[in-house]
Amino acid sequence: MTKHIYVFSPSSAVRDKSVIRRGVARLRALGHQVELDPTVFATHMRFAGDDQARLEAIHRAAASGADVALITRGGYGLTRLLPAINYKAIAKAVDRGMRFVGLSDFTAFQNAVLARTGAVTWSGPALGEDFGVEGEPDEIMQACFEDLISGRGEGAGWQLPRKEAAAKPIAIKGELWGGNLAIMASLTGTPWLPKIKGGVLFLEDVHEHPYRVERMLTQLLYAGVLGLQKAILLGQFTNYKPVPHDKGFKLQTVVDRLRAQIKAPVLTNLPFGHVATKVCLPVGAKVHLEVDARDAFLLWGHRH
Repeated sequence: MTKHIYVFSPSSAVRDKSVIRRGVARLRALGHQVELDPTVFATHMRFAGDDQARLEAIHRAAASGADVALITRGGYGLTRLLPAINYKAIAKAVDRGMRFVGLSDFTAFQNAVLARTGAVTWSGPALGEDFGVEGEPDEIMQACFEDLISGRGEGAGWQLPRKEAAAKPIAIKGELWGGNLAIMASLTGTPWLPKIKGGVLFLEDVHEHPYRVERMLTQLLYAGVLGLQKAILLGQFTNYKPVPHDKGFKLQTVVDRLRAQIKAPVLTNLPFGHVATKVCLPVGAKVHLEVDARDAFLLWGHRH
């Protein structure tokens, strides 16, 4: 089924245009109509155009009537725009059926939209790093994206590490939210971080050493965010290097400490983050989290 996909650049500049063109070609080969925002390749310092240009790109995406508004890439820049975004226009677009899709820096937009309007957006692929790769795009990522845009997506499942196998089944209902940990930490104490109690919070990051991950988690803990959640889902934390100074301090150290500080279950290995294999997750949707031994499921099919 052909869908209209509007591609825009709300954060960092696209430096390699061939990656975007390759991604566009792949989406078109899947039968979709792909429209590029006029400023998709704009540059201003490290950004995809100055603040006003990127703000207008967001609003053009919302007004495009597309089925999907898909970012080219993450990076940095959206937190600069949060006070000026027309949230009513975004919510109206979502009500009409538009799905805003992205990750990384897009976490700022997604949580601000949720805080201001309650509208659901989607954590998922970016055009460049997922569809524009050399070689074939990840099959699971592509299947999840196709399920999303066709309206067939009902949930996501993954397997926990053996040592995390649940002694007894877990069944939790809550609002799914979260995204990139660094962005979530940066939104703490601002109007753009949703005030969610009893939620299912998912987090991921890239290029962050475990001690930095712990520092950001500690910020969310001390701000009272983590203690209010029914479950914490940790996705993929990638592209960092241990150093001799660590002396055994590693990501598992961070996870173990977090588990000792909150009562809610902390589950790892969620297939989401700056990795090839990623699922699509509805930010702001009511979900069921079910765990049976090592099998974990997030279900939201009841939304349709």
